[in-house]
Amino acid sequence: MQDFIAVIPARFASSRLPGKPLLDIAGEPMVAHVWRRAAASAAGRVVVATDDPRIEAGLASLGAEVVMTRDDHPSGTDRLAEVAERLGLSDDAVLVNVQGDEPLLPSALIDQVAARLMDDPGASIATLAEPIGDVETLFNPNVVKVVRALSGRALYFSRAPIPWDRDTFAARPELLETDAWLRHIGLYAYRASFLAEYRHWSPSALEQLEQLEQLRALQHGHAIQVALSREPHPAGVDTAEDLARVREILGHAEGEA
Repeated sequence: MQDFIAVIPARFASSRLPGKPLLDIAGEPMVAHVWRRAAASAAGRVVVATDDPRIEAGLASLGAEVVMTRDDHPSGTDRLAEVAERLGLSDDAVLVNVQGDEPLLPSALIDQVAARLMDDPGASIATLAEPIGDVETLFNPNVVKVVRALSGRALYFSRAPIPWDRDTFAARPELLETDAWLRHIGLYAYRASFLAEYRHWSPSALEQLEQLEQLRALQHGHAIQVALSREPHPAGVDTAEDLARVREILGHAEGEA
């Protein structure tokens, strides 16, 4: 597998958990745990992209590479595009966006999504998904669903329960024994050439309706490869309850080490 770069966008501001990247987990800031996960992957380079010097200072003891970016990016993808430009990456360079609030992310998934993109030269993006096994998850609008072509490329992403089982759902919401229903996992690999284009596009109509930025890429005709995750994808940290759960898991692991 060719080299790829893992980029961790880490924004200090957060409506639910201010200063989230620097919240302490088992004696280290959250972003340090994410950096360790990325550093344990096959990435040839790991970069933390932030708009706040406090995050850079919080990583100083690890010797992590930090790229300071603008503070007005509307999304992590836009921040990634700035990083690709600042680093002067070639068009065919592959970057994996590792979200800064996922301290439990298995390193193997970072490798898997990068390999998936490299395996399809015609795709601009790769991402992951996992089977949905219950009706509640399928009908939950906070869970993003994806439908794939036989080639593995994404046909559509939605917060709605897709595909819609016309006959069964008309009577009662019940899942059949099939792998048709997939939950999207928000781990992405991008080609640098795509990021250079993306940053100049305005939000698309479908993106604004669903509030899903990957639909911008589909509407502009870019292919997204979707691989079935080889390992379970642990939930990230969005709330104080999530933080307490992760602190317990990593604190217990630290005590056993």
